[in-house]
Amino acid sequence: MRQVVLDTETTGIEPSQGHRIIEIGCVELIDRKLTGNHYHQYINPQREIDSGAIEVHGITNEYLADKPVFKDIYADFLAFVDGAELVIHNAPFDIGFINHEFAMLQGGPGKIEKYCGVLDTLAMARKKHPGQRNSLDALCKRYGIDNSMRDLHGALLDSEILADVYLLMTGGQTMLSLGGEEGSEQVTGIQRLAAGRPVLNVIKATEPELIAHEGRLDALEKASGAALWRAE
Repeated sequence: MRQVVLDTETTGIEPSQGHRIIEIGCVELIDRKLTGNHYHQYINPQREIDSGAIEVHGITNEYLADKPVFKDIYADFLAFVDGAELVIHNAPFDIGFINHEFAMLQGGPGKIEKYCGVLDTLAMARKKHPGQRNSLDALCKRYGIDNSMRDLHGALLDSEILADVYLLMTGGQTMLSLGGEEGSEQVTGIQRLAAGRPVLNVIKATEPELIAHEGRLDALEKASGAALWRAE
C-alpha cells in the first residue's frame, strides 16, 4: 500500500478569491513504512501573499519571485502522487487548492481524486477524540511527538510531522527504511525524534522504600482483604 502524506502552504485561505498554492510538501509511506522519498516544491503564485498568511508560514513574495509557476511543476507533482492514497490534515482545504490549480491549467488533468484516494486525518482525529482539540499541534502533544522545531508552518515539515501522527494514531509507528537495502538500519519515528536526547537515568527503589511498600500492601490486605498489586 502506497500512501503520500501531503501538506500545502498558500497565499490565503480561499481559492475562489484567487488565492494560490506556494509550497507543496509530500513524504512517502509504503506498507506504513516511511521510505525517505519525498517531494518538495516552492511555487511562484503570480500574485501577492496575504500578510496574515505570511505570519503563519513566513514565506514572502520576494522569496518566491524566482520560483517556478504551477504549470511548470504540476506534471512532476502528479507523477509523485499518482496512484497513492493522500493523507492530509483537513483534506478539503488542500484538495480544494490543488483542484483549483488544476482547473486553471489549459487542458489540465482534471481533479486530483481521479489519480489518488484521499484520507482526512482531521476527520479521523475528530472521530477518535471527540470534543477535544485536534489541530496538528494538539495531536503532537497528545501522542508525544516533538514538534518544537515548528515555529512556523512549512509544507514539508508539516507532512513529516503528520506522518508520525498518522502512524501513531492508527496503530503505532513503523520503521523508516534507510537505503532500502537488506540489512540497512531501521529507525522508528520515535527513535528519530529522540535522537540526540540524553539517556534517562533509571532510579530503583531503595531497600527501605521496598519494605515500606510491602508494609503498605499488608495494610491494604488487612483493610480490604486483597491487594491488587499482589494478585497473580
